[in-house]
Amino acid sequence: MRIVALAGGVGGAKLAHGLAQILAPHELTIIVNTADDFEHLGLHISPDLDTVCYALAGTSSRRTGWGRRDETWNTLKGLQELGGPTWFRLGDRDLATHLERTRRLQLGEPLSQIVREFCQAWGIGHGILPMTDSAVRTIVRTDVGDLDFQAYFVERRCEPQVTGFEFRGAAQASAAPGVIASLERADGVVICPSNPWVSIGPILSIPGIRTTIEAGKAVAISPIIGGEAVRGPAAKMYRELGFRPSALAVAEHYRDVASGFVLDEIDSGLERQIQDLGIRTLVTKTLMRTTAGRRRLARHVLDFLRDMQK
Repeated sequence: MRIVALAGGVGGAKLAHGLAQILAPHELTIIVNTADDFEHLGLHISPDLDTVCYALAGTSSRRTGWGRRDETWNTLKGLQELGGPTWFRLGDRDLATHLERTRRLQLGEPLSQIVREFCQAWGIGHGILPMTDSAVRTIVRTDVGDLDFQAYFVERRCEPQVTGFEFRGAAQASAAPGVIASLERADGVVICPSNPWVSIGPILSIPGIRTTIEAGKAVAISPIIGGEAVRGPAAKMYRELGFRPSALAVAEHYRDVASGFVLDEIDSGLERQIQDLGIRTLVTKTLMRTTAGRRRLARHVLDFLRDMQK
């Protein structure tokens, strides 16, 4: 079964890791959000790509889900002593990734090629693709003005009130090599439990991606459980944009791109309302606290996809 997963953030990385434990490398391609990439200290930072790659390489921090395991912070401490910007935390081992990526980008290499070679170096056999090689940036519209995503998310800790989003450059961008072909070949598409607004939204904004996904082969997993996001600002964003945050709201968000939806047991009372949208449902435990939990959810999602296609 050939699967394409759309992912961003820690939740997306966890399920992508679970899928990679079950599916062979030729059976799984992961398309990752790059609209939260940004320049910091003169370096090109790709937070979602790195989070997914570190998860599949088995080197991500168990405590945070992002960054490298057994990280040290000597560079950050030295930067702080000199009065430099430390609001975005870069560990010493993580810094090597950004340095080498920036060097290669400055030589003219496309991001997709760099990711492929990084994956080879880290022993990752599954395909990980940036959504585009073009520069696309998420702009968060807020009550204090437009903010780059990382300024909103990390520097301001999601405090400003959100009024909308812009995926700057998306209309002019092209999907990265292999993205459309992998979707065309896919037997199923898994929309990971990532933030629908700022992790999955940018991927779907790239011309050709949304229209290539066959809704009958696509399943989305809710990142909201019991009215709150597992982590991150998704629930806050729903509220500030005028929606009640819930698994139902997420299902409505994806109703044009996915015909299957996975929600947590806590939200089983919403199952009938989601089904009334014309969406098939699976109720299961969606929290992924352990590696075994990631694998269990991935197995349930794959079985659900198979059942949908009978």
